Amino acid sequence: MADPAPQEVTRDTLLGGRIAFQQPANGYRAAIDPVLLAAAVPDRVQGQVADLGCGAGAAMLCLAARLPHVRIVGVEREPGLAALARQNIAANGFHSRITVVEADVSQLPRTLEPGIFDAVISNPPYLEPDRANRTTSRDKLIATVEGTADLPTWIDAGLRLLRPRGVIVMIQRADRLADLLAALGGRAGEIVVYPLWPKAGMPAKRIIVRARKGLKSPLVVAPGLVLHHPDGTYTAAAEAVLRGGAGLG
Repeated sequence: MADPAPQEVTRDTLLGGRIAFQQPANGYRAAIDPVLLAAAVPDRVQGQVADLGCGAGAAMLCLAARLPHVRIVGVEREPGLAALARQNIAANGFHSRITVVEADVSQLPRTLEPGIFDAVISNPPYLEPDRANRTTSRDKLIATVEGTADLPTWIDAGLRLLRPRGVIVMIQRADRLADLLAALGGRAGEIVVYPLWPKAGMPAKRIIVRARKGLKSPLVVAPGLVLHHPDGTYTAAAEAVLRGGAGLG
């Protein structure tokens, strides 16, 4: 396969400077969502983790920094983003623990064997095609709007990769909670819905949903995380996660 064309990037950091992170200067840019996604993986998880739609690698880099015993396979269909992820992995010294596979979630390669992963994380596109703004750049559309894989397909792929009782963790728009729960129904339990409140008293725009394959335990709605004070600065709890690298519990 030919090397992807060079792209303009910015040099950023994650977790208060602990992680060096290059990402595209234009199109979709990782903000706090992948950091929060990584923080929602339980501390008890060890072994192998898959990151479906890993992009330039923000979530898996944060997860590797927090959980030193996990090994991670990132799956990314865009060659340019996969190349950036590999550069970020090398820059942070995680080349022995993180690898990247170029593939579409709807057509996972045979090398990703079903039932071998202890956890699967994913930050899938948030929007259904009929809700997309088609004036948005191609790169941002790919990251934010469902294409060949809709939300149930992402969940199908994650559950197929998981071992029994393995953990699946996804971050999504709050208004798609019903879609998430419907796709998990009868296939995973011990479901925790974790609202992310922009400010106290405001409706959640994002949610994290965590579940375990094959269990039937009832759903729990967690207290969630308030991200900002009224003046827009991060709360102490948010700072502990986004800059301190703490888990969400």
